[in-house]
Amino acid sequence: MAFPERFSNLPDYAFPRLRKLLDHHKPGGEPIAMTIGEPRHPMPDFVGPILEKHLSEFGKYPPNEGAPGLLAAIAGWLRLRYGADLSPERLMVLNGTREGLFDACMALCPEVKNGRQPVVLMPNPFYQPYAAAALSVGAEPVFVPAGAATGFLPDYTALPADILDRTALAYLCSPANPQGSIASRDYIAEVLALAEKHDFILLADECYSEIWRDQPPVGALQVADEIGADPERVAVFHSLSKRSNLPGLRSGFVAGGPEAITRFRQLRNYGGAPLPLPIQHVSEKAWSDEAHVEANRALYQEKFRIADRIFAKVQGYKGPDGGFFLWLPVENGEEAALKLWRETGVRVLPGAYLARDVGGHNPGKGYIRVAMVAPKEEMRRGLEMLRDCLYG
Repeated sequence: MAFPERFSNLPDYAFPRLRKLLDHHKPGGEPIAMTIGEPRHPMPDFVGPILEKHLSEFGKYPPNEGAPGLLAAIAGWLRLRYGADLSPERLMVLNGTREGLFDACMALCPEVKNGRQPVVLMPNPFYQPYAAAALSVGAEPVFVPAGAATGFLPDYTALPADILDRTALAYLCSPANPQGSIASRDYIAEVLALAEKHDFILLADECYSEIWRDQPPVGALQVADEIGADPERVAVFHSLSKRSNLPGLRSGFVAGGPEAITRFRQLRNYGGAPLPLPIQHVSEKAWSDEAHVEANRALYQEKFRIADRIFAKVQGYKGPDGGFFLWLPVENGEEAALKLWRETGVRVLPGAYLARDVGGHNPGKGYIRVAMVAPKEEMRRGLEMLRDCLYG
């Protein structure tokens, strides 16, 4: 039987790899999960009542692009948060932003760029669906280092013209997963100028935008508007998973230029999974309410301070500017994760599982990713055991 070759070089996804590494070893204590970025802070208290009120609407097919009330709430939030004035026609609701980040390649990547195979740029380390999305359309994924030397963000301006002239799309995550670095106004403006010069689209993954330490991260829509960029040069992706502690709701959206969103909607007519109407009603309320977001952010900011105190004497430690991951330096991420599990029961993710080898080097190899999503005291206990085991 013949099967496609396009995904043959994909490694196992990070979490199956982690299970293979750890699960045949006995934990050294009561397990503490600090691997997956699944928020465990309280859900907003309005979720249950809204679902109950609209329960009967599970019996209806939902609108593909999003109900008018939800699109209006998203537009209102974008106006409040970024000063962006977008009509509903420039928005589409997503069944979780993974859907949109993957479908972006199918909707927006041309079959040929300047007569050659198109390129999709992405940071390295990165959110793994980026690479699978590029391969799904026959594009070449180009992994651009995002290490300490470049402030843990990819330096797309340093790429050769040969690569940039074939670039169709470029992913950027800010705050970054896994490093927690935040792209500045100047950085985003520089990438947008590069996109204009070489004719590509910036795909801005801003799923962690509402979890920050000192000040709210600037958004790509905001910068594009400030510099007068072509609206078709950027598509942004947002989610309720981290912002509102609703990862199981699978609710997000994409915003972009009119032509880009028309193409997204057309693709989704054939292969998408629209959000059920009761979930759209919850989402509408979530995008319209900032009180629960501010309370959630305050909990994470307290966790940042706890982590800073615990790792204050660890050489190379840098607390995140945003998001909820620690990106901790170690000699070898796999060895560190295995040692930590066997001696303490704390479970973390080797950084190499979030990156790719390029030229024989994996920029995640010397790190572990630690999710600060557990309740505060459980997180504190896990971080202290991690410090004592790996850095003591």
